[in-house]
Amino acid sequence: MSRVGKTIINIPAGVSVEFKDGIVTVAGSKATLKQEIKSPITVEVKNNQVTVNRGNDESKTKALHGLYNRLIQNMIEGVTKGFTKTLILNGVGYKAAMKGADLSLALGMSHPCEIKAEEGITFKICTPAEIQTLNLGKDGIGVVLQITGASKERVGAMASKIRDLRPVEPYHMYGIRYSDERVVRKESKSGKKAGGKK
Repeated sequence: MSRVGKTIINIPAGVSVEFKDGIVTVAGSKATLKQEIKSPITVEVKNNQVTVNRGNDESKTKALHGLYNRLIQNMIEGVTKGFTKTLILNGVGYKAAMKGADLSLALGMSHPCEIKAEEGITFKICTPAEIQTLNLGKDGIGVVLQITGASKERVGAMASKIRDLRPVEPYHMYGIRYSDERVVRKESKSGKKAGGKK
């Protein structure tokens, strides 16, 4: 991870980065994000560039060196472009509806699942035309939901929370899965085939 940690991060136009009292603050057009930096890692901001330095060469410090470098890169990308996770909901009667900023999911249960939009997180239910442009394939495509935000960690956590409501099963592909998730489909169970040995 030390090679990642040594990477110099360029600060794009419209983004400000500040390191003070062990906290890195990254501000951009979409949001302001903060990240605690533990000693002996320090961050230097100079000439529109960010350099992450480590105080020693211990293995744990080297790992943190690379981790914090990548986190700061993600923060800069988050406040400029944002992050999006796409989920596919497929099943009999599966539906999704917006209730203001919140999300209501019908997943074959006796009651709908209500998902509150956390701070910095937005939900979007894709239209059929938008689904076509995403090129998701033809296998088990139902409702397509997108989760967007500036924090990669929060977007991923929210997507994981929704996916865990109905993990996909491999026989009919019913359930919730990531758009880039590879599910090995299994043949449905059946009785003895015709013409087989008795």
